[in-house]
Amino acid sequence: MPPSASASDPLRASQSSATNTSSALADLVCFSHLHWDFVWQRPQHLLSRFAQHGRVFYVEDPFVHPDQVEPHLEVKDRTDGLKVVVAHLPHGLDDASTAQVQHQLLTEFFAQNSINEYVFWYYTPMALEKSRDFTPALTVYDCMDELANFKFAPPTLRALEQELFKRADLVFTGGQTLYEAKSQQHDDAHAFPSSIDKVHFGQARTALPEPADQEAIAHPRIGFFGVVDERLDIELLGQLAENYPEWQFVIIGPVVKIAPESLPQQANIYYLGGKNYQELPAYLRGWDVATLLFADNESTKFISPTKTPEYLAAGKPVVSTPIRDVVRPYGDLGLVHIAADAPAFGKAIEAALQQRTDADWLRRTDDYLATISWDLTWQQMVDLMQARLRSKK
Repeated sequence: MPPSASASDPLRASQSSATNTSSALADLVCFSHLHWDFVWQRPQHLLSRFAQHGRVFYVEDPFVHPDQVEPHLEVKDRTDGLKVVVAHLPHGLDDASTAQVQHQLLTEFFAQNSINEYVFWYYTPMALEKSRDFTPALTVYDCMDELANFKFAPPTLRALEQELFKRADLVFTGGQTLYEAKSQQHDDAHAFPSSIDKVHFGQARTALPEPADQEAIAHPRIGFFGVVDERLDIELLGQLAENYPEWQFVIIGPVVKIAPESLPQQANIYYLGGKNYQELPAYLRGWDVATLLFADNESTKFISPTKTPEYLAAGKPVVSTPIRDVVRPYGDLGLVHIAADAPAFGKAIEAALQQRTDADWLRRTDDYLATISWDLTWQQMVDLMQARLRSKK
């Protein structure tokens, strides 16, 4: 494990390339509302890269037991030595006690593991309640979504986000639209839209075995993968399945925050459940068109779907509803079809089905994808963090 950075140099990184692992970063402590093992997305892409250069502790929301247990931390080893840290708490604690107990557990954990010079990296402002009394060398808020617009958002979230803006040295946003909103609230905000692991999803262009639960589904297959929640336009999905019974709709992802029985149940819709990140290229390979079936509501106003470049890296034509961070740049560049309602979406899928052999579209797609990567995003973030630390000396 690379050593922690010294007090005089709390963040060290490669001066030339993100692939140079000879240098170390300071201990990084991430506070997230997302379970590390749930869906592999932005936090996993970025933090697994940090973990190649230094210690990373990923602090999840606590697990509250239905009975009385002694409060304690569970620590689980993950990618490149990254450690997932989960507080286990007894049932019945009020909010103040929940925060106080977690603060005490973290204080003891920091002492036991010699976490002395460290960076705090937040995905949720709610974590301030257990972490505001620590003294990080640098505080980063990587704002993926407008969480306050999601179902069941805590009523204190907006106020805590304003506190986090005051504490944060840097704010990163998961897309351009979110940047335009958050840059009005912090003077050192930077847009880092969804990026891509081209090698991983490029496997879908090669010979891969057909997954057993997909091989019997007829073609043409129209696919979607991602969390199935209030962002998915289930009415659009149902209308498309009804209007085009010859198309088979493959939906991959866990169902969260919505009742499974509310999903359309036509015979040509297949809900295959959540899949491991490593499995996704094999499913993608068997699709004819990939879709972003997002509803037009408050929860989608600021999203920048990671799956857009992932679909394209797999070589699949893509149809999306008019999500702003998909329209800009992918729609404007003619790389993704944009359609706002079921009739237009159906026609766009028809066009996309003819696009699979379009060499010019694929060349333009690959030219654009060559300009983005998670390695590049990570290195640009590190460069900004180094510069901010130097300015604080």
